[in-house]
Amino acid sequence: MIQTEDIIKIASFFSIIAHTPGRLRVRVNPKITQASGNITLSDIEDLPNKIDGIENIKINKIIASVTIHYNPDIFEPKLWEDLVKNENIEELSILINKLAKEVI
Repeated sequence: MIQTEDIIKIASFFSIIAHTPGRLRVRVNPKITQASGNITLSDIEDLPNKIDGIENIKINKIIASVTIHYNPDIFEPKLWEDLVKNENIEELSILINKLAKEVI
């Protein structure tokens, strides 16, 4: 099971390629495989089932990118940018825990 701290850790390996409200596309640093611990691709792809507001996650392993479709009324676009920049983490943690569909 993926936890809030894991989401923040994973996001530190992202850099934004394109971002419009409701859709975020990020490049993934290959070093993520060394630091991800026991987090699997399935854990990441399953996040829409665990957190309200995340609608879909698509992982493209060939070009090392992740596309996240989300509800911008629930997750403000700036919060995603903060997550990737590792800013306002406390606010993000509170929001993620509030929106969790199960204890994470």
